[in-house]
Amino acid sequence: MTRMLALEEALDGRLGAAPEPTTGILPYQTIGQMIREREIISVADITPDQLQPASLDLRLGKVAYRVKASFLPGPDATVMDKIKQLDGYEIDISSGAVLEKGCVYVIPLLESLKLRGELTALANPKSSIGRIDVLTRLITDRSAAFDKIERGYAGPLYLEVAPRTFSVVVKTGARLNQLRFRRGSPVMAANTLEQLYDEGKLVLNEEGRQGIKEKMVPVTIDLKGNGTKGLSRRSGAKAEPIGYRAKKHTDRIDLEKIGYYDPLDFWEPITHRKDSIILNPDDFYILATREFVRVPPDFAAEMVAYDTTVGEFRVHYAGFFDPGFGDDASGKGSKAVLEVRSHEVPFVLEHAQIIGWLRYERMAGRPERLYGSGIGSNYQNQGLALAKQFKPLET
Repeated sequence: MTRMLALEEALDGRLGAAPEPTTGILPYQTIGQMIREREIISVADITPDQLQPASLDLRLGKVAYRVKASFLPGPDATVMDKIKQLDGYEIDISSGAVLEKGCVYVIPLLESLKLRGELTALANPKSSIGRIDVLTRLITDRSAAFDKIERGYAGPLYLEVAPRTFSVVVKTGARLNQLRFRRGSPVMAANTLEQLYDEGKLVLNEEGRQGIKEKMVPVTIDLKGNGTKGLSRRSGAKAEPIGYRAKKHTDRIDLEKIGYYDPLDFWEPITHRKDSIILNPDDFYILATREFVRVPPDFAAEMVAYDTTVGEFRVHYAGFFDPGFGDDASGKGSKAVLEVRSHEVPFVLEHAQIIGWLRYERMAGRPERLYGSGIGSNYQNQGLALAKQFKPLET
């Protein structure tokens, strides 16, 4: 059986006639339909586990180009035109290669698109990639913005990869980012958002809630460590961590090695119980929200970019939350783990300060698979959690 046949079988024969177009984020089964209809194309068969409840994992191709600087091609150039202008150096990654921190690489992806109708798309890093401080941004030919694909786009996809704290080992087929497809404007109606928020179906927080702003749900920072795991005895500390600060000089991280690395070789646990923390602009932090986030099956969510009116810091790289995130039978929800970096100057974060905003959007249909252990999701019911490449901390 070929992988494409395996994909169709995994979709359980439900990809017959396409349903009537509906406004919203496209679900798992509709993405599968796009693959069958060759709106999504790949030089290697797309595998069933690339399809997530509301997104598609994209894979690295066979080569990477080290370039002098980040770029956008603009309306009159292709990505390869710009790589040639910047004298990009080709690196074979088919058997694995190191991408050095502080450098910028552009990598052609195995997938390409031929979008029809009113569809647009938005890309984001996968959670594990953001948590090791690797900046990834999708680029398309003749584009003027990262991570956004306009309707009617037909052509290749490229990924800018810039490791900022740790050098990483990647190879062909590695999945560093994901693509979410939109039809129309799927933003949730204000009254629906307010009702779900008031009923506790979006976030759970025993310490009180902030108000909704511009159809977005606020989340706040946890500096007291509720819901975190125990700290290794190796550290000599008894307190649970409220966050982690990345170490400056470490070994590289092979992205294929899951549960492999000792976290204390790469991270300094932050264990103080003060009500504030000073962010050093040269440091990278993993922190968590006070709130336990939930995404009902008929919705998807995204952490929006930082808001400079509440502080000069960035709170995330990976911002997609799939339908079913934190919404399993336990009813507990899952904390949002934040990749935090201050801009330009040291900045003080206070416990319970607003640190980000969640935008909830309607699905075009309920996904036939939801986020959770049933599909191998790594971060369901998480508290404060590092990327999946690290061993769990000892209690």
